[in-house]
Amino acid sequence: MELEQLTPYVLRALARHQINGRWVTLQDVVDELHVRRPDVRKTISTLHRLGFLDVFSLRLTMEGFVVGAGLLDKELPPLRCETSEAVAA
Repeated sequence: MELEQLTPYVLRALARHQINGRWVTLQDVVDELHVRRPDVRKTISTLHRLGFLDVFSLRLTMEGFVVGAGLLDKELPPLRCETSEAVAA
């Protein structure tokens, strides 16, 4: 899965959990998004390098939180196409 496609979902999921005061693990994010663990790990590592996330606590920085919270009420494109569309293509 492409990093650009997964990033808003990870930011939104982490912001939602952070607002609710819930600590999450990498596995929590994987389970919530139904995405391969290596893809989530790569996204989290990149967000850490860019300063949006502290990878050690898996908590968003202020900048990451602002972006993630801004995505909470946004409709994001589906991570995967529907199976009927994939079969038709």
